[in-house]
Amino acid sequence: MNSGEDWTEQTVRAAEDTIGYSFRDKTLLKTCFTHKSYTNHFHEEHNERLEFLGDAVLGLAVTDMLYHENREDEGRLTELRKQFVSRSALERAEERARLMRFMRYFGGEENVRGKTASNLFEAVTAGIYLDGGMEEVKRFLKKYLTEIETENYKTILQEYVQERTKKTPAYSTKEENGQFLCRVSALGYEAYGEGESKKAAETQAAKNLYTILIERDSK
Repeated sequence: MNSGEDWTEQTVRAAEDTIGYSFRDKTLLKTCFTHKSYTNHFHEEHNERLEFLGDAVLGLAVTDMLYHENREDEGRLTELRKQFVSRSALERAEERARLMRFMRYFGGEENVRGKTASNLFEAVTAGIYLDGGMEEVKRFLKKYLTEIETENYKTILQEYVQERTKKTPAYSTKEENGQFLCRVSALGYEAYGEGESKKAAETQAAKNLYTILIERDSK
């Protein structure tokens, strides 16, 4: 990350190599990586408008890819889209790409915490769209944006349940003969999981219950 530093030609090339796309408009590329704190001192355009556009572009691109690459029903496709465009998914995508190392900001790193990483991924997506079109966006997303990882199924399930009720999933886990067995219940349904650790058992149970609930929604 660059606190108060302008980009060099080497930085531009490195950013483009990371993105996998060479911008015709280099000013637009710099704007993608320009935080509001930087513009407050150097009077340049920041990337918040690009974040706004990027949110919509991401949604459309992910929807189009899911539609053409999956044979799931509408309910499952909707849940998959939520997973791909969630803040946690975008943060992981940014971490894979390490886009934050190119961020132009002013002051300490506390100025670029919180949602900055996911917002940056949205801004870069918008920049690619404006400069190169939707097919370039899809190439970028396929490189860095992957389906939510297995260990996050507890979070997925909790978010799903809390969208429909104020309660949270109830877990009950015990150990038997070196294996952990877990029962989880929510919304009148239950599922089971097992694993070599408590976390693994709960994750498996959460995944199984989430699958049951999604299948219920699709009927």
